[in-house]
Amino acid sequence: MLRSQSKTLTLAEFLQQPETKPACEYIDGEIIQKPMPQGKHSTIQTEESAAINVILKPQRIARAFTELRCTFSGRSVVQDISVFTWERIPRDENGEIANIFPYPPDWTIEILSPDQSQTKVTKNILHCLKYKTQMGWLIDPSEQTVFVYVGETIQVFDQAAQVLPVPGFAITFQQTVGDLFALLLE
Repeated sequence: MLRSQSKTLTLAEFLQQPETKPACEYIDGEIIQKPMPQGKHSTIQTEESAAINVILKPQRIARAFTELRCTFSGRSVVQDISVFTWERIPRDENGEIANIFPYPPDWTIEILSPDQSQTKVTKNILHCLKYKTQMGWLIDPSEQTVFVYVGETIQVFDQAAQVLPVPGFAITFQQTVGDLFALLLE
């Protein structure tokens, strides 16, 4: 994870900078580059967002986005998967999905990379929850564990048969811990 060594930028100045790969985030006045996703991270991110969209998108309940920048409350973060309920997806004047998402997702999903700080990722999830995100998941592929955050409650799911909780709007999306980590086998 790279930290900015240059002069401090305001959030507005940060947003004018060209995007980087991997993405940089603006947190508490600091610019932090996310680690480059590796195989397990990328697989879960791609497959999980597709699985959510297969169930929720056709019914216009919600839509999952990968690597989407959300800028709100003085921060600009890029969650691995951001799920927005249909009515909260920003639209432009043509009715198309807007480029700028000025608020947090309804459900945030982060996938821990081997060299990523669990503390930093947890702080991002908690920040989203403070600003009305309904639920946060922190997926740890190396431990095959999912930490589920709702309000100030944290639950740990690490048994294959455990059904993972989802926000109320996503109740039709059912998945066990085993189903989630089986994505790594396909």
